[in-house]
Amino acid sequence: MPDGPMNPRIVQAGGFLAVRVGDVELFRYVCRPVTTPFEGPKPYLHPVRTLVGDVVTAYRPHDHRWHKGIQMTATDVSGQNFWGGVTYVRDKGYVDLPNVGAMRSEELVVIDTTSDCVAFTERLTWHTQAGEHWVDEVREFAVQDIDGESWALLFTTELTNVRGEPLVFGSPTTNGRDLAGYTGLFWRGPREFTDGEIIAADGQAGPDLMGKEAAWLAYVGHHDEVDRSSTLLFLDHPDNGVTRWFVRETPFPAVNPSFAFFDPLELAPGEKLSLRYRVVVATGAWDRTRIESYVEGHPW
Repeated sequence: MPDGPMNPRIVQAGGFLAVRVGDVELFRYVCRPVTTPFEGPKPYLHPVRTLVGDVVTAYRPHDHRWHKGIQMTATDVSGQNFWGGVTYVRDKGYVDLPNVGAMRSEELVVIDTTSDCVAFTERLTWHTQAGEHWVDEVREFAVQDIDGESWALLFTTELTNVRGEPLVFGSPTTNGRDLAGYTGLFWRGPREFTDGEIIAADGQAGPDLMGKEAAWLAYVGHHDEVDRSSTLLFLDHPDNGVTRWFVRETPFPAVNPSFAFFDPLELAPGEKLSLRYRVVVATGAWDRTRIESYVEGHPW
């Protein structure tokens, strides 16, 4: 438990914004990262912590240096890669292409600082490696539902196609790679969470959730050095449309509610795509009963 009151507060400095509860920094949102173009520069949340201070995100792991905590990503947008790193090409595999774009933070504004919730909004623009402006995005973050065990991050995004022609969102799977449909909000867990437990709605569990639909999915990981575990619960808003889960517990822990896993999503010029998720960060290894009780007690 953090020392002091449980009321969240925002701290801003330079290229990041942090949310703190007592003496614990729940997360740092880096809105202006310093990174190589190959890693697909974009804002990210890292480190993300439980209320007792345990870190539940990874940053630039050696296997995928473009994985940074929790990020909004897009692996294939009409042939452009806003994910970072290499691009999966049908019948060729992963290829290093000059197509890695960037998401630029244009404005970050605090909009709510009540006693039990803080919120901020951000305006971003997406640019291809060639410098073309394709997407306008507005994000909203809210930290809420803080209690003795957990806290929740509500993440909302609205993407607007400003390219002037249709944008097609896809994934490695839509380009031919089996069960690699990652695109969208992506969490990379710390190395110590490898071989964690996957629990999902409707009695589903385990790595077979890859590519499946579920209203929520939880990942339970165990920390090195301290005798503690943590649980991350990802809730998909029912208005998001068809969401299929990209989830791995090995060779590394990762969760992504993908909006273009098996099927591409086309966005017409001027059209908007709105998505909403809740990420709950909890101290301890929550079992199915505890998770279901939380979900029932915190409806959309």
